[in-house]
Amino acid sequence: MPEEITGRSATELAAAIRSGELSPVTVVEAVLDRIDDTDDDVNAWVTVCAADARERARDAERAVERGEDLGPLHGVPVAIKDLTELEGVGLTYGTPAFKDHVAERDAVVVQRLKAAGAIPLGKTNTPEFGLRTITDNDLIGPTATPFDAERNAGGSSGGSAAAVAAAMVPIAQGSDAGGSIRIPAAFCHVVGIKPTYGRVPVDSRPNAFGSHTPMVHEGPIARTVEDAATMLDVLAGPHDRDPFSIPNSDEPFAEAVDCDVSEFEVGYSPDLGIFPIDSRIEQGVERGVDGLEQAGMSVDTVEVDVGQGLETLVNETSGPQWEANIAALAERLEESVGVEITGEHRDQFPEHVSRMAEDGAERSAVEYLRADEARTEVYDGVEAALDGRDLLVCPVTTVPPFEHGIEGPSEVEGTPVNPESGWFLTFVFNLTGHPAASVPAGLVEGLPVGIQIVGHRHAEADVIAAAAALEREQPWHDDYPWA
Repeated sequence: MPEEITGRSATELAAAIRSGELSPVTVVEAVLDRIDDTDDDVNAWVTVCAADARERARDAERAVERGEDLGPLHGVPVAIKDLTELEGVGLTYGTPAFKDHVAERDAVVVQRLKAAGAIPLGKTNTPEFGLRTITDNDLIGPTATPFDAERNAGGSSGGSAAAVAAAMVPIAQGSDAGGSIRIPAAFCHVVGIKPTYGRVPVDSRPNAFGSHTPMVHEGPIARTVEDAATMLDVLAGPHDRDPFSIPNSDEPFAEAVDCDVSEFEVGYSPDLGIFPIDSRIEQGVERGVDGLEQAGMSVDTVEVDVGQGLETLVNETSGPQWEANIAALAERLEESVGVEITGEHRDQFPEHVSRMAEDGAERSAVEYLRADEARTEVYDGVEAALDGRDLLVCPVTTVPPFEHGIEGPSEVEGTPVNPESGWFLTFVFNLTGHPAASVPAGLVEGLPVGIQIVGHRHAEADVIAAAAALEREQPWHDDYPWA
């Protein structure tokens, strides 16, 4: 069992630091020791900034002693995904081509975490440019779910989710363009929130408008719903550098943790109408649905019609926009730093990354725009399922965590699927921009299962309230291997 400090939640640690019960220095040292003791088996970290974290912890301690106003995460360690800029620290994007690249600035989400008093511990593992739904690369290797060292943590925020689940850090930042927060949250038995598109600003450059197709989100990963909501409060809010950023909600998201959910109407779809689901996942998600009902919510089964089959949804709706973005990335890297994803440096990237860049370069503008028409069908289908209801729930993935070395299953319950894209239900809500959270729904054969809770646009508070109610009915803290 880890030291008592590292198993505590972020909100508990922040309260103990404010009261003087704990020193930020003590907390940081405990977390660094935990990383030393644990990460060989998990491989969650790319870079651990021990010296900088210790210096920030000493500064945080002095701020407490001086009686300064303290942020909501004062002295709390946090992990940053290695697709996100942390000034002065390596930014590898999960690829050997950038192994020596160093960020020159903090991303907006990092600025906000620091302003709230959080202490960045370092960078966590991710696949190349976040373009896989497992976490593995030729630079660092695979990241494991703490529940089975032979099975992958999921991607692309797998390092962040695994670090949180293994009690190496209480909270972590992730990004999500197709499920990259929610998939690893499900595989690692933690909470991951993809907020409404625009809720958390993405200050991407040189294309400030590129986060829209598909919709890219930043969000929190935590072991408790309260921690995730508290971190979302820190990250959320408009920013001039993001043309899609939206105003903050009227009330803090953390207050939604205690909201009454007895009047909530919830629609349950076991498959979104098109996904084959492993019976073990269905069993776990139905247990989560039972928990929502036990919390007082009314749940009925709902048919979801996204207007197309799974293969069409993957290849003709989301495919053109994904591929066009990857082609643009490849062209930009060649122009700016001389890295050729489809040429001289092809052997430094997984085959599917180069293939998608080539396919994207061949897409026409008409194909790109027509994909938005099919995407509108998906949006209308989700809205129809939510009509008259507060929430929609479904699985996060179609299968439990699987072994390292594969992109995903080639079949589910006897139905062939694309290993790269056919086994997770998350990307549907990147096409639509609805807020969605992955919440633990128990263990099946010792492996985590995640239930996906989806709300109306701008209604993260409802998602958080339902997730917190499920946590009260079916607490998962004792499920962790170290607990």
